[in-house]
Amino acid sequence: MYTKTISPQAVLALKDALSVIFWKKEDLLNFLKIVITNDLIIGTIDWNATKREAAKELIERMSNRLDIYSDDLFHLFSAVSDLDDFSHLTYWDEDGTKTKRAREAVLRVRNVSKGYFELTREKNEIQKRKIESEKKIIQNKSLSDELNILKERFNSLSIATDLQQRGFDFEKFLYDLFLLYELEPKGSFKIFGEQIDGAFTFQGSDYLLEAKWKSQVSRSDLASFCYKVETKFKTAVGLLITIGGVTSEAISTDFKSIIIMDGLDLITILDGRISLTDLLFKKRRKAIETGEIYVNFNQL
Repeated sequence: MYTKTISPQAVLALKDALSVIFWKKEDLLNFLKIVITNDLIIGTIDWNATKREAAKELIERMSNRLDIYSDDLFHLFSAVSDLDDFSHLTYWDEDGTKTKRAREAVLRVRNVSKGYFELTREKNEIQKRKIESEKKIIQNKSLSDELNILKERFNSLSIATDLQQRGFDFEKFLYDLFLLYELEPKGSFKIFGEQIDGAFTFQGSDYLLEAKWKSQVSRSDLASFCYKVETKFKTAVGLLITIGGVTSEAISTDFKSIIIMDGLDLITILDGRISLTDLLFKKRRKAIETGEIYVNFNQL
């Protein structure tokens, strides 16, 4: 692909430009050492020769080993094309001809290497997208494995007989679930005598967490949790997770600071049908748009 990309005209233009964009040979050497990553090749060039001869030898060697120097050659084309300040030639340029020639040489490199830049950038973008795609595949596989482990833990909780221990284990389960989605979870804590089951951060908002496994959550439960949320920082939001759902009389438009997630929502997340973050986003947007704080996955 590279041999088709670099035209002979572009190679000739680059050789010519390197011989005129700097007057002092040491300035050219410093420029090349900055631009070229695999700069060992610079030491193999006969710099006792003229700048033109040395530049010719350098570019020919790089062009002949594109398997090694393709990226450096691209960077060199790009660096030369980007030159627009030739004040370093002023001291030796009494009549302006050196600066004029350097500008013309750079312009020629720009014109004849456009195709090279476009195809090389396209190749780099394709490679970048491939790498990102492979990373996503690995991440998705890893996420799926972690969700399966969490699902087994959740299933074990559902048949637990020690209800008090199940409550503690449920909080740990939720902590690990929120950690998996990088939501900066915090374990249970007490503040001013209030028990808070946990906290996390999502899209710049801080959430307090309440976790309940009992049959159904009542209106008084919601009111109590809302009070905990609303007496904290004014931008705080509450997420109530209830496995058994909520009683019909509990839901009211009076509760404006919390959203609710139930057992069906958790199973949907653990099955990989929706991510925790996407579900949180949809629930919060639904609450903002309609005032409905309890809409499970199937109803969204």
